[in-house]
Amino acid sequence: MNRRTFVSSLAVAGAAVATSSRLLSADAKSRPKVALIGCGWYGGVNLQSLMENGAVDVVSLSDPNQHALKNTLAAVAKLQQSAPRTFADYREMLAATHHDIVIVATPDHWHALPAIAAMQAGADLILEKPISLDVIEGEALVAAARKYGRVVQVNTQRRSTRCLAEARDKYLRSGKLGAIGLIETFSYLTGRPADVLPDKAPPAHLDYELWTGPAPMRPFTPADEVRGWRAFKEYGNGQIGDLGVHMFDCVRWMMGLGWPEVIRSTGGIYVDKQATSNISDTQHSVFHYPNLDVSWEHRTWGASPIPQRHWTDQWGARFIGKNGTLSITLLGYEFTPADGGPREGFHLMSKSGNLENLDFNQRDPMSDIQKAHVLDFLAARETRGRPVADVEEGHISTACCILANLATELGRPLRYDPKTRTVPGDAEATARLARGYRGPWVHPDPTTV
Repeated sequence: MNRRTFVSSLAVAGAAVATSSRLLSADAKSRPKVALIGCGWYGGVNLQSLMENGAVDVVSLSDPNQHALKNTLAAVAKLQQSAPRTFADYREMLAATHHDIVIVATPDHWHALPAIAAMQAGADLILEKPISLDVIEGEALVAAARKYGRVVQVNTQRRSTRCLAEARDKYLRSGKLGAIGLIETFSYLTGRPADVLPDKAPPAHLDYELWTGPAPMRPFTPADEVRGWRAFKEYGNGQIGDLGVHMFDCVRWMMGLGWPEVIRSTGGIYVDKQATSNISDTQHSVFHYPNLDVSWEHRTWGASPIPQRHWTDQWGARFIGKNGTLSITLLGYEFTPADGGPREGFHLMSKSGNLENLDFNQRDPMSDIQKAHVLDFLAARETRGRPVADVEEGHISTACCILANLATELGRPLRYDPKTRTVPGDAEATARLARGYRGPWVHPDPTTV
């Protein structure tokens, strides 16, 4: 889904949402004032869901890309009469007016600074995953949320997916799966471009200096504007930081897991060496807990071992227990008994409510999942409690994926101590928990946020 698709879908939804009695009856003065930082693909999805499911007033948009601002401004006009102000620089936006809710949906290298600034300015957050690009950024985000009493919902929506909660209760909490010794998470999606990406001069509508921000300055490629930035470790943490964090977080939620004891990982650019991308095309990581290994595997080349039925099948998890295997994806779950008994389960796209009669064209299931996640956030704002995907949970999942990349690069296992924010006995790894920032940007310090 790109910006054009978002604008189109938002326009279609606009007619129905504009006549919503709840939105029309809400007192404009009492509506939470909303700002969006990062007007790309999923920033638009988050904004659409929030506008559809909460009586809010979008007052500000921020992005260094003028085309992104223009497209999102037009889309918002389909849903509310008043036009939000637009800003290239989020700092000017936060200084201009108070916001009750800020959505941070920038590229990953830009999550920490605007999110902390928004919390300091008095806003609750919807924060895209992974919450940070390095471990100490994540520690600073958690520290800021606790210091300022902010509600922060990380957009790891599987925690709000009803069928996965059902699978958790039916097979894990009940003990039906038996002792679980291994959980495999994986992606065989081709998220890493295998070709050479040409360098070009940044377009006039993009403030590339501001877009780059604290990251190292790289040559601009046109793909940077359409999520192509994920191909570079200067801006993100590769496949494990994008896709792996979703599945690892889901596993932790379903199993009630915290920090692992040790993280091991191998991988690199093994096959598509000619590509401009500098993230790994192959990786195998293991997060070890007492009597349990949780693994992650991705491979962006070659054929998938999973039948090509739908892209969501290529991205999931398998809980392997003594009594059988529970397989999950975004759209459902399947239990296969170890004794050879009949499989059972549920799939969101089944017309018969089971694993049969699948029709992947019947509806968009993500809208329901995103709605549940937004409603959980809004409920937490009312009670000032912690949402289902609280920032601390997002930090653990994010940091573990970052540490897996670091273990790959250093060629040794890592044991992270969140109390001291160090890798005990490993000065080199500890030093790399915080990346160097390009000036004049200053890395956040969890002790002084």
